[in-house]
Amino acid sequence: MTNPPARTGTTDAPLHGSALVVGGALLALANFMVVLDTTIANVSVPSIAGALAVSPTQGTWVITSYSVAEAITVPLTGWLALRFGTVRVFCIAMAGFALFSALCGIAPSLGVLVAFRVAQGLCGGPMIPLSQALLMRVFPPEKAGMAIGIWAMTTVVAPVAGPILGGLISDNFHWSWIFFINVPVAAACAFLSWRVFRSRETPITRRPIDFVGLGLLIVWVGALQIMLDKGKELDWFGSVWIVGLALTAIIGFCAFLIWELTAEDPIVDLRIFRHRGFTVGAVTLSVTFGAFFASIILIPLWLQTGMGYTATWAGYATAGGFLAIIFSPVAAQLVSRVDPRTLTSGGILCFAAVTFWRSGFTTSIDFWHVVLPAIVLGVGVPFFFVPTTRIALGAVLPQETASAAGLSNFMRTTAAAFAASITTTFWENSASTARDNLAGVLNGVQDRIDALMAMGLTSQQALRQIDNLVQTQSVMLATDRVFFVTAFIFLVTACFVWLAPRPRPVSAAAAAH
Repeated sequence: MTNPPARTGTTDAPLHGSALVVGGALLALANFMVVLDTTIANVSVPSIAGALAVSPTQGTWVITSYSVAEAITVPLTGWLALRFGTVRVFCIAMAGFALFSALCGIAPSLGVLVAFRVAQGLCGGPMIPLSQALLMRVFPPEKAGMAIGIWAMTTVVAPVAGPILGGLISDNFHWSWIFFINVPVAAACAFLSWRVFRSRETPITRRPIDFVGLGLLIVWVGALQIMLDKGKELDWFGSVWIVGLALTAIIGFCAFLIWELTAEDPIVDLRIFRHRGFTVGAVTLSVTFGAFFASIILIPLWLQTGMGYTATWAGYATAGGFLAIIFSPVAAQLVSRVDPRTLTSGGILCFAAVTFWRSGFTTSIDFWHVVLPAIVLGVGVPFFFVPTTRIALGAVLPQETASAAGLSNFMRTTAAAFAASITTTFWENSASTARDNLAGVLNGVQDRIDALMAMGLTSQQALRQIDNLVQTQSVMLATDRVFFVTAFIFLVTACFVWLAPRPRPVSAAAAAH
């Protein structure tokens, strides 16, 4: 049986003045750092693999191990917060993140590095939803939208900044610094967060550990995440290994659902989905963010493989969303005055308009015309994240908010993983199809070869130039097709959000639990 809640001397009053500024900055920085680590190692894999004398394929486990561990602990956030207290879990996780970041930097072998990355991911997972819940707790109720806006900005900017920062570090310093930079930041955030927030600890409920539910969660989430990370590399369902992972994930997920819905003290409270507002809000957030994340993944790939950009400049081209910072206060003010569903639809329709715009890109486009849509997209980001989060969290009971934040973040990160895998596979297949179609309709090839040879090229050089031209156009056509599909997904989710009831206000106290 569940014991009655034990109070820990909580103070429910929100922060004000300089304390609010410091507290908000600490939580935003913590969330930014954890999300940053999901992508910072992506461009550093070759450097890590070379230094540790392993193949680049083996080196990708540095990314996969962190993603799997983080995905497992995010949905456990609600249980951890109820069992040990929101502030305590957040600060311990932050301190653990600092410790294992340092250990990753001094790892002598790939096996040791992967083990420490798993531990780092286990610590990082709860920090994402807990930073969101704590922001809403310490901000005054009338500024709850501002808190969500701050959290949303760090969530959106960090995955884009990761490859840029990782590339700069790998090109100019030792790879270990992609982990060492976390240590002073995480340690300072852990110490200062405890000083600022410890008087605002949440009630503790002595709950038994659901070992069966935890085991099933680890099995199906781990299998799913590894399948998504390795599917493209292993030719998806042409691989027995991927088929096995898929079956494990499906069976494990079904068993997990049955157990958690019938257990007396489930480790993940799936009953939250009984709230229609939460279900619609979480699904809207997940699907839309997945489509949004697809463009974050696709644009650097297209620029590097089809347009000749370096990794650093490709990163710069996707980092134009500074308008999101400017419009976050506006979205925060409007969310308490305007129906959040209207704001969400408007933000998503902005995504759709920009993505349709991008679907008309050509190979003659210059850098600033690549950046301009990203800048405009920044206007829509806060009008999507702030009200959609309000719709989801405004539908649950106060004591369910931490669990709801954990589940919605788990759905969002899983959708992003799906989007990354599906987008890259669809993009490459579309490029191959477009190349075959273009090769079959080329006219005047011999005349072009003769003209190039007349300019001093050999026949092989002339053929190679034509081949490069066809490849570039094929990649461009495939990129435009992906943008068109994601634009259609945005149109669907802009309508889907209206299935949610208008949410009731979310108070700072409610967000505390």
